[in-house]
Amino acid sequence: MEFHEIFANFTAQKTGNHFRIMTLLRKEHAAAIGIASIALIIYIFTLCPTVNFIDSGELATDLYTLGIAHPTGYPLFTLIGHIASRIPLGLRVIYRLNLLSGFFCASALYFFFRFLYFFVTEFQYFRPKDSRRPEGRGTTETAIAPIVSAAVGTLVLGFSETYWLQALSIEVYSLHIFFLALLLFLFTRGLSFDVRRSREKSTAVGKNRYWFIFAFVLGLSFSNHGTTILLAPAFLSAYFYSYGLTSRVAWKNVLGLAFPFLLGFSIVLYMPLRASMDPIMNWGDPDTPEKFLWHVRGRQYTVWLFESWENASKQLKYFFDTLPGEFAFFPLAVAAVGVWKLFRLNKPMLVFTLLLFVGCIGYSINYDIHDIDSYFLLAYFTIALWCATGARTLLDALSAIIPARFAGSLFILACAVIPIYQWHEVDGSSAYLVEEYTRDMFRSVGTNGIVLSYQWDYFVSASYYLQLVENERPDIVVIDKELLRRSWYLDQLSHRYPWLLQHSAAELESYKKELYKFEHNLPYNPNLIEYHYAQFIHAVIETNAPARPVYMTQEIETKYTTGYYQVPSGLAFQLFADTAYHRTVIPDFHFRLPEKRDKYIAGVVSMYSRAYYNNCVYSLKYGKKEEAKVYIGKALELIPDFAEARALREQMEKE
Repeated sequence: MEFHEIFANFTAQKTGNHFRIMTLLRKEHAAAIGIASIALIIYIFTLCPTVNFIDSGELATDLYTLGIAHPTGYPLFTLIGHIASRIPLGLRVIYRLNLLSGFFCASALYFFFRFLYFFVTEFQYFRPKDSRRPEGRGTTETAIAPIVSAAVGTLVLGFSETYWLQALSIEVYSLHIFFLALLLFLFTRGLSFDVRRSREKSTAVGKNRYWFIFAFVLGLSFSNHGTTILLAPAFLSAYFYSYGLTSRVAWKNVLGLAFPFLLGFSIVLYMPLRASMDPIMNWGDPDTPEKFLWHVRGRQYTVWLFESWENASKQLKYFFDTLPGEFAFFPLAVAAVGVWKLFRLNKPMLVFTLLLFVGCIGYSINYDIHDIDSYFLLAYFTIALWCATGARTLLDALSAIIPARFAGSLFILACAVIPIYQWHEVDGSSAYLVEEYTRDMFRSVGTNGIVLSYQWDYFVSASYYLQLVENERPDIVVIDKELLRRSWYLDQLSHRYPWLLQHSAAELESYKKELYKFEHNLPYNPNLIEYHYAQFIHAVIETNAPARPVYMTQEIETKYTTGYYQVPSGLAFQLFADTAYHRTVIPDFHFRLPEKRDKYIAGVVSMYSRAYYNNCVYSLKYGKKEEAKVYIGKALELIPDFAEARALREQMEKE
């Protein structure tokens, strides 16, 4: 809306003895702002207060220190997050950054509502040669339906499980969500603007502001997350269906948008510039053209893409198994009505939405990672779009039977059930487990200790934040065992801890020589790489153990610690070269288990229970039966069906 339109609407008129101030914004804007504000308030009430699972700790540290995040780097997210992390609000840095995610997701709902409103009122009726609309549109009664149906779709999306979770802790998907909503809004507005002008025999090229903004935002979105490409099938099909594939105007328009797109995408140049400054967080060290391209295209993760039909089937089954709970069940029936309506009303629009859905699912199920839910977000957007269309269809039908306002109220009340249903599953307001687990791990490690771990999701990522942002236990060196398979990580360790690798230089060089072949697609021997990898890890332990205590977490294979005995020390094992009894850290853990349980929480609980079990076994070995009874009791208290612990307790009771 232009400024003169806003001020023209901002007028007052006298009715009897009362003044009625006409709204500054149209109902569409007011409803969008209202829904986004309500969502933000609810997100804040359920916000995670600290670091969460997976990448939360690493990303918070990257943003605070202006580092380089894991691929694809997320430069815009880093820069915005850095500003947010430095705002003096009197809050912990991590809480400020979690708030930022909530803000992105709530802001996305504003644009998604406006996209839905436009879709159910105009865009879904567009045909290149036919601008007719259904009879009766624009009456007082039917004017309620677009607002309500757009609100239904927006609420369904905003309080779906995966979307809501992205708003509760710092993650790159929150900004990605914002861009998805904004791009859908800009694309549909831009295309409809051109269709209208073409009917008026006007020239659209160079005069459609929506396209220039769209291209710039598209570039920014690609710089943040590569799955922006999943919009392409739907967008390109709708664009060329409207223009014609051979249209010179269409192709000239596309070429004219290259500059704003590249301008938006150019923010990726932050990464080689910042990497050249040797930041403390420097994933991939993308300071050369080769490593920069590796990082931007996420080369490290391509090994998990399109692996097998078996993996794709597994992920597809997971999607459909979790789909009903994702949307609290009943919205899926409304979405089915929406699909049916598009099939009857305008098949090209059905194709547009199906391409959004199928493009997302087709790619995502071929990505073999355990935290796949966030990759289904575009599909969830599409389901919410179908919900809005279905709600519009049902409201139009109901308005012939009952007053439209009453029918609309029933739909909004039905949507209120969704956050009530989801609250228990998503509420992160008491999610302290990752921070408490990391602190318990720190308590398990002696002064100046070295910890070899593969617990990225629970410990390693969070340790970055606690050590580098809040300066907690900076004496500990945490080594990610699997990242040792990357040359940039070896360089980062050498940069942060020059003493750590200096006495294993020969093993390091032999290993890096073989690793270079793997990273540059040269002929390599995987067995030889693994041999030098194990030799290097062993050398790091052997050369540092005389001066510093060395630890490994429970999942590390013993083949990397040959010649050392593992003595339980809290949540970890301390490595010793002798078999004598050693009194290490006695488990005295400080954690609170949330009421909800998912696979990540179950994993942490398993680590605690296993730690108690390990201490029980060690105590029994040295005749400390009373200690052993306490430990086995605590292990079974956490996991009553822990088979090994139950068997051990039965054996202890017989003796």
